[in-house]
Amino acid sequence: MSSSKDGTMVVLSSPSGAGKTTLVKKISKLKNFVTSVSHTTRPPRINEKNGTHYFFINKSKFKKLIKNKELLEHAKVFNNYYGTSKKFVYRSLKKGKNVLFDIDWQGANQVKNKKINYRLLSFFILPPSKKVLKQRLSNRHKKDNLIVKERMKQFEKDVKRWKDYKFVVINDNLKKCYKQILNIIKTDLKNEKIDYNKKLIKKHIKKLIWIFIFLA
Repeated sequence: MSSSKDGTMVVLSSPSGAGKTTLVKKISKLKNFVTSVSHTTRPPRINEKNGTHYFFINKSKFKKLIKNKELLEHAKVFNNYYGTSKKFVYRSLKKGKNVLFDIDWQGANQVKNKKINYRLLSFFILPPSKKVLKQRLSNRHKKDNLIVKERMKQFEKDVKRWKDYKFVVINDNLKKCYKQILNIIKTDLKNEKIDYNKKLIKKHIKKLIWIFIFLA
């Protein structure tokens, strides 16, 4: 059973390149916030450190974690596996820490569907436009246009998962987006009404995917 002294799970997801990892890093610097460090089978990027950004392991070790039921959630993303350790999350929540999750929609749904007895806030981060997203991805993967094309192709599938989240935030300005997320977290923890424009979000999503979809 959770108590009023326990921490909150805060999930941030987004299509690749929309800025969730940068936002998680900024929020994690605040008092009483910690980032859940995921296990992954993908190779480290430049400047990434084992145990700080991810726990880098091979597929055999990852599958062993799944078999032993040591993961709170796990997913396969772009042919690599990612997963979150149960032990770290539960221990941190019991200490009153708010745990940040930098995970995709598959992992987010697993966390939500397990109905864990802790408060859960979930955010889906959107880019301001396809053009900006492509530029961000191009800057990240300067030498590999195929990766950029793959991420852009996946984008239209990922963006349709917005309904799985409690809140959707547009990252058109990092500072503004960061403040909006913090305001929602603080307001929700106080059990106060949150000023949230869902109509604006629906309109933005229609524009992003460039096709008419019915948004109930």
